[in-house]
Amino acid sequence: MPSLKRSDYRTLALAALGGTLEFYDFIIFVFFAGAISKLFFPHDMPDWLSQTQTFGIFAAGYLARPLGGIIMAHFGDLFGRKRMFMLSILLMALPTLAIGLLPTYAAIGIWAPLLLLALRVFQGAAIGGEVPGAWVFVAEHVPQRHVGFACGTLTAGLTGGILLGSLVATAVIRSYTPAELLADGWRMPFILGGAFGLVSVWLRQYLHETPVFKEMQARQQLASELPLKTVVRAHRPAVVLTMLMTWLLSAAIVVMILMTPTLVQKLFAIPAAVALQSNSIATLFLSIGCIAFGALADRFGAGRVLAAGCMALGASSWLLYSQLSAAPEHIYVLYALNGFFVGVIGVVPSTAVRLFPPAVRFSGLSFAYNVAYAVFGGLTPVLVSLMLGFDSFAPVHYVVALSVVGIGLGVYLRRREVVIR
Repeated sequence: MPSLKRSDYRTLALAALGGTLEFYDFIIFVFFAGAISKLFFPHDMPDWLSQTQTFGIFAAGYLARPLGGIIMAHFGDLFGRKRMFMLSILLMALPTLAIGLLPTYAAIGIWAPLLLLALRVFQGAAIGGEVPGAWVFVAEHVPQRHVGFACGTLTAGLTGGILLGSLVATAVIRSYTPAELLADGWRMPFILGGAFGLVSVWLRQYLHETPVFKEMQARQQLASELPLKTVVRAHRPAVVLTMLMTWLLSAAIVVMILMTPTLVQKLFAIPAAVALQSNSIATLFLSIGCIAFGALADRFGAGRVLAAGCMALGASSWLLYSQLSAAPEHIYVLYALNGFFVGVIGVVPSTAVRLFPPAVRFSGLSFAYNVAYAVFGGLTPVLVSLMLGFDSFAPVHYVVALSVVGIGLGVYLRRREVVIR
Protein backbone atom coordinates (compact mmCIF):
# COMPACT_ATOMS: atom_id res chain seq x y z
CA MET A 1 0.00 0.00 0.00
CA PRO A 2 1.33 3.52 -0.82
CA SER A 3 3.20 5.43 1.88
CA LEU A 4 3.44 9.15 2.46
CA LYS A 5 5.88 10.90 0.12
CA ARG A 6 8.00 13.95 0.87
CA SER A 7 5.47 16.07 -1.05
CA ASP A 8 2.68 14.74 1.21
CA TYR A 9 4.58 15.74 4.34
CA ARG A 10 5.23 19.17 2.81
CA THR A 11 1.52 19.60 2.05
CA LEU A 12 0.59 18.54 5.59
CA ALA A 13 3.15 20.89 7.14
CA LEU A 14 2.01 23.91 5.12
CA ALA A 15 -1.68 23.16 5.69
CA ALA A 16 -1.23 22.60 9.44
CA LEU A 17 0.91 25.73 9.83
CA GLY A 18 -1.68 27.80 7.97
CA GLY A 19 -4.44 26.31 10.13
CA THR A 20 -2.54 27.19 13.31
CA LEU A 21 -2.07 30.80 12.26
CA GLU A 22 -5.63 31.20 11.00
CA PHE A 23 -7.18 29.73 14.16
CA TYR A 24 -4.92 32.00 16.20
CA ASP A 25 -6.43 34.95 14.31
CA PHE A 26 -9.95 33.70 15.09
CA ILE A 27 -9.41 32.97 18.78
CA ILE A 28 -7.10 35.84 19.87
CA PHE A 29 -10.13 38.14 20.25
CA VAL A 30 -11.35 36.29 23.35
CA PHE A 31 -8.04 36.75 25.23
CA PHE A 32 -8.39 40.55 24.98
CA ALA A 33 -12.15 40.80 25.50
CA GLY A 34 -11.60 42.80 28.70
CA ALA A 35 -9.59 45.52 26.98
CA ILE A 36 -11.91 45.59 23.95
CA SER A 37 -14.98 46.01 26.15
CA LYS A 38 -13.42 49.15 27.71
CA LEU A 39 -12.22 50.66 24.43
CA PHE A 40 -15.08 50.03 22.00
CA PHE A 41 -18.06 51.08 24.14
CA PRO A 42 -18.94 54.26 26.07
CA HIS A 43 -16.86 54.70 29.24
CA ASP A 44 -20.01 55.28 31.29
CA MET A 45 -21.60 51.97 30.19
CA PRO A 46 -21.72 49.39 33.03
CA ASP A 47 -18.89 46.84 32.85
CA TRP A 48 -21.26 43.87 32.68
CA LEU A 49 -23.10 45.36 29.70
CA SER A 50 -19.99 46.30 27.71
CA GLN A 51 -18.48 42.87 28.39
CA THR A 52 -21.71 41.14 27.36
CA GLN A 53 -21.76 43.08 24.09
CA THR A 54 -18.09 42.28 23.49
CA PHE A 55 -18.75 38.55 23.87
CA GLY A 56 -21.77 39.01 21.61
CA ILE A 57 -19.44 40.36 18.92
CA PHE A 58 -17.14 37.38 19.54
CA ALA A 59 -20.10 35.01 19.15
CA ALA A 60 -21.06 36.67 15.85
CA GLY A 61 -17.99 35.02 14.37
CA TYR A 62 -19.47 31.61 15.19
CA LEU A 63 -22.86 32.53 13.74
CA ALA A 64 -21.20 33.60 10.47
CA ARG A 65 -19.40 30.27 10.08
CA PRO A 66 -22.19 28.33 8.32
CA LEU A 67 -22.83 31.00 5.68
CA GLY A 68 -19.15 31.51 4.89
CA GLY A 69 -18.50 27.79 4.89
CA ILE A 70 -21.41 26.98 2.57
CA ILE A 71 -20.48 29.70 0.06
CA MET A 72 -16.79 28.77 -0.06
CA ALA A 73 -17.58 25.05 -0.18
CA HIS A 74 -19.93 25.64 -3.13
CA PHE A 75 -17.13 27.21 -5.18
CA GLY A 76 -14.61 24.69 -3.83
CA ASP A 77 -16.67 21.81 -5.26
CA LEU A 78 -17.07 23.57 -8.60
CA PHE A 79 -13.78 25.42 -9.17
CA GLY A 80 -11.16 23.80 -6.95
CA ARG A 81 -10.09 23.21 -3.36
CA LYS A 82 -6.86 25.22 -3.52
CA ARG A 83 -8.52 28.51 -4.56
CA MET A 84 -10.86 28.46 -1.57
CA PHE A 85 -8.04 27.26 0.69
CA MET A 86 -6.09 30.43 -0.15
CA LEU A 87 -9.16 32.69 -0.07
CA SER A 88 -10.17 31.59 3.43
CA ILE A 89 -6.84 32.54 4.98
CA LEU A 90 -6.77 35.89 3.14
CA LEU A 91 -10.29 36.66 4.43
CA MET A 92 -9.03 35.95 7.94
CA ALA A 93 -5.73 37.84 7.74
CA LEU A 94 -7.09 41.16 6.46
CA PRO A 95 -9.88 41.61 9.09
CA THR A 96 -7.47 40.59 11.87
CA LEU A 97 -4.97 43.22 10.74
CA ALA A 98 -7.82 45.76 10.43
CA ILE A 99 -8.97 45.08 14.02
CA GLY A 100 -5.45 45.86 15.20
CA LEU A 101 -5.61 49.23 13.41
CA LEU A 102 -9.24 50.07 14.23
CA PRO A 103 -10.04 53.43 15.91
CA THR A 104 -11.73 53.08 19.29
CA TYR A 105 -15.04 54.50 20.58
CA ALA A 106 -13.26 57.61 21.84
CA ALA A 107 -12.20 58.42 18.25
CA ILE A 108 -15.21 57.49 16.08
CA GLY A 109 -18.05 56.74 18.48
CA ILE A 110 -20.66 54.12 17.61
CA TRP A 111 -18.84 53.25 14.38
CA ALA A 112 -16.11 51.54 16.42
CA PRO A 113 -18.23 48.59 17.69
CA LEU A 114 -20.11 48.39 14.37
CA LEU A 115 -16.88 48.08 12.38
CA LEU A 116 -15.57 45.58 14.92
CA LEU A 117 -18.72 43.51 14.46
CA ALA A 118 -18.37 43.58 10.66
CA LEU A 119 -14.75 42.48 10.82
CA ARG A 120 -15.64 39.69 13.25
CA VAL A 121 -18.30 38.44 10.80
CA PHE A 122 -15.66 38.28 8.06
CA GLN A 123 -13.43 36.28 10.41
CA GLY A 124 -16.27 33.84 11.09
CA ALA A 125 -16.98 33.40 7.40
CA ALA A 126 -13.30 32.70 6.79
CA ILE A 127 -12.96 30.05 9.51
CA GLY A 128 -16.17 28.43 8.26
CA GLY A 129 -14.47 27.77 4.94
CA GLU A 130 -10.99 27.06 6.34
CA VAL A 131 -11.66 24.14 8.68
CA PRO A 132 -13.69 21.78 6.44
CA GLY A 133 -11.74 22.98 3.39
CA ALA A 134 -8.44 22.09 5.04
CA TRP A 135 -9.67 18.62 6.02
CA VAL A 136 -10.85 17.93 2.46
CA PHE A 137 -7.64 19.33 1.00
CA VAL A 138 -5.26 17.12 2.98
CA ALA A 139 -7.53 14.05 2.80
CA GLU A 140 -7.56 14.20 -0.99
CA HIS A 141 -3.78 14.62 -1.20
CA VAL A 142 -2.58 11.60 0.77
CA PRO A 143 -3.02 7.83 0.19
CA GLN A 144 -6.25 6.43 1.61
CA ARG A 145 -4.49 4.48 4.38
CA HIS A 146 -3.10 7.76 5.80
CA VAL A 147 -6.23 9.93 5.72
CA GLY A 148 -6.72 9.62 9.49
CA PHE A 149 -3.14 10.72 10.20
CA ALA A 150 -3.43 13.60 7.72
CA CYS A 151 -6.70 14.94 9.14
CA GLY A 152 -5.48 14.40 12.71
CA THR A 153 -2.32 16.38 11.94
CA LEU A 154 -4.36 19.21 10.42
CA THR A 155 -6.66 19.22 13.48
CA ALA A 156 -3.58 19.38 15.71
CA GLY A 157 -2.56 22.47 13.76
CA LEU A 158 -5.93 24.08 14.40
CA THR A 159 -5.83 23.32 18.14
CA GLY A 160 -2.25 24.62 18.14
CA GLY A 161 -3.75 27.98 17.22
CA ILE A 162 -5.47 28.04 20.63
CA LEU A 163 -2.15 27.34 22.35
CA LEU A 164 -0.36 30.00 20.29
CA GLY A 165 -3.07 32.53 21.18
CA SER A 166 -2.73 31.71 24.87
CA LEU A 167 1.07 32.05 24.79
CA VAL A 168 1.01 35.33 22.85
CA ALA A 169 -1.67 36.77 25.15
CA THR A 170 0.35 35.79 28.23
CA ALA A 171 3.49 37.40 26.79
CA VAL A 172 1.69 40.63 25.86
CA ILE A 173 -0.07 40.94 29.22
CA ARG A 174 3.24 40.44 31.05
CA SER A 175 5.06 42.94 28.81
CA TYR A 176 2.65 45.86 29.27
CA THR A 177 1.22 47.61 32.28
CA PRO A 178 -2.61 47.76 32.39
CA ALA A 179 -2.48 51.38 31.14
CA GLU A 180 -0.09 50.50 28.30
CA LEU A 181 -2.25 47.54 27.35
CA LEU A 182 -5.29 49.80 26.96
CA ALA A 183 -3.28 52.43 25.09
CA ASP A 184 -1.77 50.34 22.29
CA GLY A 185 -0.60 47.01 23.72
CA TRP A 186 -3.84 45.20 22.87
CA ARG A 187 -3.28 45.95 19.16
CA MET A 188 -0.03 43.97 18.87
CA PRO A 189 -1.54 40.42 18.85
CA PHE A 190 -3.97 41.41 16.07
CA ILE A 191 -1.31 43.10 13.94
CA LEU A 192 0.94 40.09 14.50
CA GLY A 193 -1.93 37.77 13.52
CA GLY A 194 -2.59 39.71 10.34
CA ALA A 195 1.09 39.47 9.41
CA PHE A 196 1.04 35.72 10.18
CA GLY A 197 -1.95 35.33 7.88
CA LEU A 198 -0.38 37.17 4.96
CA VAL A 199 2.72 34.98 5.28
CA SER A 200 0.44 31.92 5.18
CA VAL A 201 -1.23 33.16 1.99
CA TRP A 202 2.23 33.40 0.42
CA LEU A 203 3.18 29.90 1.64
CA ARG A 204 -0.02 28.33 0.32
CA GLN A 205 0.77 29.35 -3.24
CA TYR A 206 3.24 26.46 -3.19
CA LEU A 207 0.44 23.94 -2.62
CA HIS A 208 -1.10 22.08 -5.55
CA GLU A 209 -4.72 21.28 -6.37
CA THR A 210 -5.83 17.91 -5.00
CA PRO A 211 -5.47 14.85 -7.29
CA VAL A 212 -9.10 13.92 -6.58
CA PHE A 213 -10.44 17.27 -7.86
CA LYS A 214 -8.14 17.19 -10.90
CA GLU A 215 -9.44 13.73 -11.78
CA MET A 216 -13.08 14.82 -11.44
CA GLN A 217 -12.34 17.87 -13.58
CA ALA A 218 -10.66 15.77 -16.27
CA ARG A 219 -13.54 13.28 -16.35
CA GLN A 220 -16.14 16.07 -16.18
CA GLN A 221 -17.59 14.56 -12.98
CA LEU A 222 -18.12 17.83 -11.11
CA ALA A 223 -21.52 18.46 -9.53
CA SER A 224 -24.19 18.91 -12.19
CA GLU A 225 -26.50 20.85 -9.86
CA LEU A 226 -26.11 23.07 -6.81
CA PRO A 227 -23.80 20.93 -4.58
CA LEU A 228 -25.72 21.74 -1.39
CA LYS A 229 -28.98 20.71 -3.04
CA THR A 230 -27.45 17.31 -3.81
CA VAL A 231 -26.21 17.00 -0.23
CA VAL A 232 -29.61 17.72 1.32
CA ARG A 233 -31.45 15.51 -1.16
CA ALA A 234 -29.19 12.48 -1.39
CA HIS A 235 -26.84 12.46 1.63
CA ARG A 236 -28.99 13.19 4.68
CA PRO A 237 -27.68 10.20 6.73
CA ALA A 238 -24.11 11.46 6.22
CA VAL A 239 -25.17 14.96 7.29
CA VAL A 240 -26.81 13.65 10.49
CA LEU A 241 -23.83 11.46 11.37
CA THR A 242 -21.39 14.33 10.79
CA MET A 243 -23.52 16.66 12.93
CA LEU A 244 -23.53 14.16 15.80
CA MET A 245 -19.75 13.77 15.62
CA THR A 246 -19.42 17.58 15.55
CA TRP A 247 -21.58 17.77 18.68
CA LEU A 248 -19.08 15.46 20.41
CA LEU A 249 -16.17 17.53 19.09
CA SER A 250 -17.69 20.83 20.24
CA ALA A 251 -18.48 19.45 23.71
CA ALA A 252 -14.93 18.23 24.21
CA ILE A 253 -13.29 21.45 23.00
CA VAL A 254 -15.70 24.03 24.44
CA VAL A 255 -16.15 22.44 27.89
CA MET A 256 -12.81 20.78 28.60
CA ILE A 257 -10.44 23.23 26.87
CA LEU A 258 -12.18 26.62 26.67
CA MET A 259 -14.45 26.64 29.74
CA THR A 260 -12.58 24.48 32.26
CA PRO A 261 -9.81 27.02 33.13
CA THR A 262 -12.47 29.45 34.34
CA LEU A 263 -14.67 26.77 35.90
CA VAL A 264 -11.93 25.22 38.07
CA GLN A 265 -11.11 28.65 39.50
CA LYS A 266 -14.70 29.00 40.70
CA LEU A 267 -15.43 25.39 41.65
CA PHE A 268 -12.12 24.36 43.26
CA ALA A 269 -10.41 27.70 44.06
CA ILE A 270 -7.56 26.98 41.65
CA PRO A 271 -5.42 30.14 41.20
CA ALA A 272 -5.85 31.80 37.80
CA ALA A 273 -2.17 31.45 36.86
CA VAL A 274 -2.20 27.72 37.66
CA ALA A 275 -5.43 27.18 35.73
CA LEU A 276 -4.06 28.93 32.62
CA GLN A 277 -0.69 27.17 32.77
CA SER A 278 -2.32 23.76 33.13
CA ASN A 279 -4.66 24.64 30.24
CA SER A 280 -1.67 25.38 28.00
CA ILE A 281 -0.22 21.97 28.88
CA ALA A 282 -3.58 20.30 28.20
CA THR A 283 -3.85 22.05 24.83
CA LEU A 284 -0.36 20.83 23.89
CA PHE A 285 -1.37 17.26 24.77
CA LEU A 286 -4.61 17.77 22.84
CA SER A 287 -2.58 18.48 19.69
CA ILE A 288 -0.48 15.37 20.28
CA GLY A 289 -3.65 13.35 20.88
CA CYS A 290 -5.22 14.49 17.61
CA ILE A 291 -2.27 13.11 15.65
CA ALA A 292 -2.13 9.90 17.69
CA PHE A 293 -5.84 9.10 17.41
CA GLY A 294 -5.87 9.96 13.70
CA ALA A 295 -2.98 7.53 13.10
CA LEU A 296 -4.66 4.85 15.25
CA ALA A 297 -7.84 5.20 13.16
CA ASP A 298 -5.79 4.36 10.06
CA ARG A 299 -4.41 1.26 11.80
CA PHE A 300 -7.42 -0.12 13.66
CA GLY A 301 -10.44 1.57 12.06
CA ALA A 302 -12.25 4.79 12.96
CA GLY A 303 -15.17 3.11 14.72
CA ARG A 304 -13.09 1.07 17.13
CA VAL A 305 -10.74 3.98 17.95
CA LEU A 306 -13.61 6.46 18.39
CA ALA A 307 -15.44 4.14 20.81
CA ALA A 308 -12.31 3.41 22.89
CA GLY A 309 -11.21 7.04 22.83
CA CYS A 310 -14.61 8.28 23.99
CA MET A 311 -14.53 5.85 26.91
CA ALA A 312 -11.15 7.33 27.90
CA LEU A 313 -12.43 10.88 27.34
CA GLY A 314 -15.38 10.36 29.68
CA ALA A 315 -13.23 8.64 32.31
CA SER A 316 -10.41 11.23 32.24
CA SER A 317 -12.91 14.12 32.38
CA TRP A 318 -14.56 12.59 35.44
CA LEU A 319 -11.16 11.91 37.02
CA LEU A 320 -10.07 15.54 36.49
CA TYR A 321 -13.13 17.10 38.15
CA SER A 322 -13.50 14.52 40.94
CA GLN A 323 -9.81 14.63 41.94
CA LEU A 324 -9.50 18.41 41.86
CA SER A 325 -11.93 18.69 44.75
CA ALA A 326 -9.63 16.48 46.87
CA ALA A 327 -6.14 17.00 45.40
CA PRO A 328 -5.94 20.23 43.36
CA GLU A 329 -2.14 20.00 43.29
CA HIS A 330 -2.47 17.20 40.70
CA ILE A 331 -4.11 19.48 38.13
CA TYR A 332 -1.13 19.52 35.73
CA VAL A 333 -1.00 15.73 35.33
CA LEU A 334 -4.78 15.25 35.35
CA TYR A 335 -5.43 18.02 32.83
CA ALA A 336 -2.62 16.83 30.54
CA LEU A 337 -4.12 13.32 30.55
CA ASN A 338 -7.57 14.69 29.81
CA GLY A 339 -6.21 16.94 27.07
CA PHE A 340 -4.64 13.94 25.35
CA PHE A 341 -7.97 12.06 25.33
CA VAL A 342 -9.83 15.14 24.10
CA GLY A 343 -7.62 14.44 21.09
CA VAL A 344 -10.04 11.66 20.14
CA ILE A 345 -11.69 14.44 18.11
CA GLY A 346 -8.86 13.79 15.64
CA VAL A 347 -10.89 10.80 14.41
CA VAL A 348 -13.88 12.96 13.45
CA PRO A 349 -12.63 14.80 10.32
CA SER A 350 -11.26 11.76 8.47
CA THR A 351 -14.50 9.89 9.16
CA ALA A 352 -16.70 12.80 8.06
CA VAL A 353 -14.67 13.37 4.88
CA ARG A 354 -15.23 9.74 3.88
CA LEU A 355 -18.99 10.01 4.27
CA PHE A 356 -19.47 12.30 1.25
CA PRO A 357 -18.62 11.56 -2.42
CA PRO A 358 -15.92 13.76 -4.00
CA ALA A 359 -18.29 15.84 -6.16
CA VAL A 360 -20.08 17.29 -3.10
CA ARG A 361 -17.55 16.46 -0.37
CA PHE A 362 -16.60 20.05 0.49
CA SER A 363 -20.22 21.25 0.55
CA GLY A 364 -21.48 18.27 2.54
CA LEU A 365 -18.80 18.45 5.20
CA SER A 366 -18.94 22.25 5.44
CA PHE A 367 -22.72 22.36 5.76
CA ALA A 368 -22.98 19.62 8.39
CA TYR A 369 -19.94 20.67 10.43
CA ASN A 370 -20.51 24.44 10.46
CA VAL A 371 -24.25 24.32 11.18
CA ALA A 372 -23.73 21.80 13.98
CA TYR A 373 -20.81 23.74 15.48
CA ALA A 374 -22.73 27.02 15.34
CA VAL A 375 -25.67 25.42 17.18
CA PHE A 376 -23.91 23.14 19.66
CA GLY A 377 -20.80 25.29 20.11
CA GLY A 378 -22.99 28.30 20.78
CA LEU A 379 -25.48 26.58 23.09
CA THR A 380 -23.02 24.50 25.12
CA PRO A 381 -21.67 27.34 27.34
CA VAL A 382 -25.21 28.56 28.03
CA LEU A 383 -26.52 25.07 28.79
CA VAL A 384 -23.61 24.13 31.04
CA SER A 385 -23.85 27.47 32.89
CA LEU A 386 -27.57 26.92 33.53
CA MET A 387 -26.95 23.35 34.72
CA LEU A 388 -24.32 24.59 37.18
CA GLY A 389 -27.14 26.21 39.15
CA PHE A 390 -28.20 22.82 40.47
CA ASP A 391 -25.30 20.50 39.59
CA SER A 392 -21.71 21.49 40.43
CA PHE A 393 -20.44 18.65 38.23
CA ALA A 394 -22.55 19.74 35.25
CA PRO A 395 -19.53 20.24 32.91
CA VAL A 396 -18.24 16.72 33.38
CA HIS A 397 -21.74 15.19 33.29
CA TYR A 398 -22.30 16.90 29.92
CA VAL A 399 -19.01 15.60 28.50
CA VAL A 400 -19.63 12.09 29.84
CA ALA A 401 -23.08 12.07 28.21
CA LEU A 402 -21.57 13.09 24.86
CA SER A 403 -18.84 10.47 25.32
CA VAL A 404 -21.58 7.85 25.53
CA VAL A 405 -22.99 9.23 22.27
CA GLY A 406 -19.47 8.95 20.80
CA ILE A 407 -19.22 5.31 21.88
CA GLY A 408 -22.53 4.63 20.11
CA LEU A 409 -21.26 6.38 16.97
CA GLY A 410 -18.09 4.30 17.12
CA VAL A 411 -20.07 1.05 17.32
CA TYR A 412 -22.19 2.17 14.35
CA LEU A 413 -19.10 3.09 12.30
CA ARG A 414 -17.56 -0.33 12.90
CA ARG A 415 -20.53 -1.83 11.07
CA ARG A 416 -20.28 0.57 8.15
CA GLU A 417 -17.28 0.70 5.89
CA VAL A 418 -16.79 4.13 4.33
CA VAL A 419 -14.20 4.78 1.64
CA ILE A 420 -12.85 8.10 0.42
CA ARG A 421 -12.00 7.03 -3.13
